[in-house]
Amino acid sequence: MRAGLKGCVLCPRQCSIDRAHSRGYCGESEKVRVARASLHMWEEPCISGASGSGTVFFSGCPLKCVFCQNRRIAMGGPGKELTTAQLSQLFLLLQRKGANNINLVTPTHFVPQIAEALRMSKAEGLAIPIVYNTSGYEQVETLRMLEGLVDIYLPDLKYYSEELSARYSNAPDYFAYASPAVAEMVRQVGVPLFDDSFSGERLMKRGVIVRHMVMPGHVRDSRKVIQYLYDTYQDRIYMSIMNQYTPPENMVDYPEISRRVTRREYQRVIDYAIELGVENAFVQEGDTAKESFIPDFDEEMYLKEVL
Repeated sequence: MRAGLKGCVLCPRQCSIDRAHSRGYCGESEKVRVARASLHMWEEPCISGASGSGTVFFSGCPLKCVFCQNRRIAMGGPGKELTTAQLSQLFLLLQRKGANNINLVTPTHFVPQIAEALRMSKAEGLAIPIVYNTSGYEQVETLRMLEGLVDIYLPDLKYYSEELSARYSNAPDYFAYASPAVAEMVRQVGVPLFDDSFSGERLMKRGVIVRHMVMPGHVRDSRKVIQYLYDTYQDRIYMSIMNQYTPPENMVDYPEISRRVTRREYQRVIDYAIELGVENAFVQEGDTAKESFIPDFDEEMYLKEVL
């Protein structure tokens, strides 16, 4: 495990930091930090279900978008250090609490430790699906460490444009890495598989759901993302087209995205997806941008039970 972090190139930043002694671009050392573990109800219906998704929110982030909704933890705020054994026990605890799955949120910079913890917990009886919930800014080589361990990939595909990804995520190469990353995810887990035999719920067991959040003023880029996904994968993946963009405070340097997406902008993107022939898609209705999708990271929930 240490070998993967000594000159860390787990994410496309490839900062080559020895995380035993320093923190990488992600803001984290070699020690796993988790900000919150809980049963989360705000994912796609086939992920959350009625019981909730067993989310593990990892501290730090390799991308750090200027509009990040989880900015407090992405920038290295809240978080408790866990050993690999404790992380393994956390997965098992969430299963006992009734989670439909284990949902690894922003996990990229801790993949070696997560893979080890998953092997340990699976040996002790972890049997629910594993969800890898990511910004999409991934190295294919890192994803290959998870082959056979992850059942559901839940990546973003945030941008098609290099200009937009450079401005809002300091990552002009975002699409150049995210597109082959999605291809690797599809290769690993295949076409979507659901199990609707339990209580009438249609829960995903395997597959890929690619999320795209429509940005204010950038309908054209959203169309390009959706066209790319549909042209490349047709019905081999699901899309989740979101309208929940909420600008954080102090966006004076980014006035063009300092507002919410209008209903008309979002509807134009949905209409375009329908015109293309997209059928496997989740959409958001109503004023979801007015709802809070941000957990209370001051409330650690089940995390304290394994410390």
